[in-house]
Amino acid sequence: MNKEIRQKIITVCKEKIEKKGENVGLSFYAFFKNKNDNPKLLMEVAEWWIKKHKLDHFEKAVTIKKMIENKL
Repeated sequence: MNKEIRQKIITVCKEKIEKKGENVGLSFYAFFKNKNDNPKLLMEVAEWWIKKHKLDHFEKAVTIKKMIENKL
């Protein structure tokens, strides 16, 4: 994933954690607008989430943030 989407994921995770606490869950759709304006990037994130890491549909934001920060 490119640096821009990695930073967006970290930012969204931080915002969700601040608003709803450490147990807040989210899906990879949280990083995109409600319209599909970048299907290639959406699929890249979906493959990272589903194929590479076999994550559930909803995962804790703290987990995703740590994974992205550690470039897993």
